[in-house]
Amino acid sequence: MKFRLSHIPPIVPVLLLQLFALGVAALSARATGLLHSPLAVALLAGVLAAVFSSFIGLERWWVLIQLLFAPAAVLLLALQLSRWVYLGTFIALLLVYWSTFRTRVPLYLSGPRVWRAVQELLPAALPGTKLRVIDLGSGLAGLLIALAEVRRDGEFYGVELAPLPAFISRLRVAWHRLPNCHISWGSYWPLDLARYDVVFVFLSPVPMGELWRKAKREMRAGSLFISSSFAVPGEAAQRIISVDDARGTRLHVWTM
Repeated sequence: MKFRLSHIPPIVPVLLLQLFALGVAALSARATGLLHSPLAVALLAGVLAAVFSSFIGLERWWVLIQLLFAPAAVLLLALQLSRWVYLGTFIALLLVYWSTFRTRVPLYLSGPRVWRAVQELLPAALPGTKLRVIDLGSGLAGLLIALAEVRRDGEFYGVELAPLPAFISRLRVAWHRLPNCHISWGSYWPLDLARYDVVFVFLSPVPMGELWRKAKREMRAGSLFISSSFAVPGEAAQRIISVDDARGTRLHVWTM
């Protein structure tokens, strides 16, 4: 069985399953005399929540969160940390992951080997023009900084929805003194992709279908669409480049 109500944000079934698992675990612990052990109840709740989440087809990272959430909460409470620690942690996570619960696109970071592979794919700029490259969901801007340093004939753009990574990216660009690298905070959906010669994405399987339809509508003939790790459903890539990194990354490449 798979979770098919795609219009419902995953956080809704996640919370409902967590509460249901806690209830079942508490009842089971009471019946077996383990109710006096909060950690035992939390461990059982975590296992049940993970099993339920896997059964309805939630992504593996949600299953892992379900498994660890209740035990981690009990262990943290046992440490009796200051309430400010919890508040600070919550704010930091909010600034990093922002609307991940809605977009279902976690923060993925590519590495130097991927950057070099993308660099080799970049075409030459036409005479009298500059190559325009955009990274949708640019994270900490590692790719853009690497490209901007070696391709001074290009303009490199990044858009990132999470506030803290976007802010850090701007600091990094300023530190490297790269006038040809530009970072924006916000959503990439309103952008007109016709302005760019190369569009790079490293997102998740969830938005790829809709993003591909947007790319088909807007991108100019001859421009490149590159997806790191995640394929477009039902659309075979024209080229697949295997990168020798720890993830075994594969770049899916289309010429529009």
